[in-house]
Amino acid sequence: MIGRLTGEVAEKQAPDLLIDVNGVGYEVQMPLTSFYELPEKGQQATIYTHFVVREDAQLLYGFASKQERSLFRLLIKANGVGPKLGLTILSGLSAEQFVTCVEHDDVTTLVKLPGVGKKTAERLLIEMRDRIKALDVSPEFMPKMSMESSLLKTNHSEFEDAVSALSSLGYSSQQAHKAVKSVYVEGEDSEMLIRKALKNML
Repeated sequence: MIGRLTGEVAEKQAPDLLIDVNGVGYEVQMPLTSFYELPEKGQQATIYTHFVVREDAQLLYGFASKQERSLFRLLIKANGVGPKLGLTILSGLSAEQFVTCVEHDDVTTLVKLPGVGKKTAERLLIEMRDRIKALDVSPEFMPKMSMESSLLKTNHSEFEDAVSALSSLGYSSQQAHKAVKSVYVEGEDSEMLIRKALKNML
C-alpha cells in the first residue's frame, strides 16, 4: 500500500494533484481542506495517502495529515459511503466541523452536502458516534485551514476552475455556477472562491 508521498507539485487543479516523486507522477485526489494546504507548483510537498484498488481503476486519495486520513478511512467504512462521498464530506467540512456535527446529531448541516440525503446523514451520525472517540482532531493536529492565500489576478479561468472543482465534488453545474457567482470578487484566485462558495452553501 502507498501510505505517503513526498515530491514536487507538478500540477494542481482542485481537487486533483499530480505529484512528481523521483520522476514518477502520481495522480491524487484530495479533499479541499487538504488541497488548500499544498504549496505552489514546483515546490516540495508531503501528503498521506489512501490507496484504493477496484476492478476498473487504482485510485490514490491524499491528505495533509494522518488524522484527516484516519477520519476518511472511518467514513468509508460506514454503510453507503464510498471514497468519492468521503472526499466530498471532507471537502465541505473540516474534520473538526464533522466531529461537531456527530457530537450534536446535526443532520441539517450534513444534508447540505451533495450526495448526502437525510437517511444517509442519520445513519452516518449513528455509525460514527463511537468511532470518532478514538480520533484526535484537536486543532494542533489538523490542517490549519488558514484563509490566507496568494491572490493572483483573477480571470475567467479562475471562475471556471472554481465551478469545475465544485462540480467534481457532486454539486450540479447550476449549483456550482450560482455559488461561485454569488461570492465572486475580482482579484481572488480559484481556491479562495471555492472556500467562500462552500462556506456560503453550508
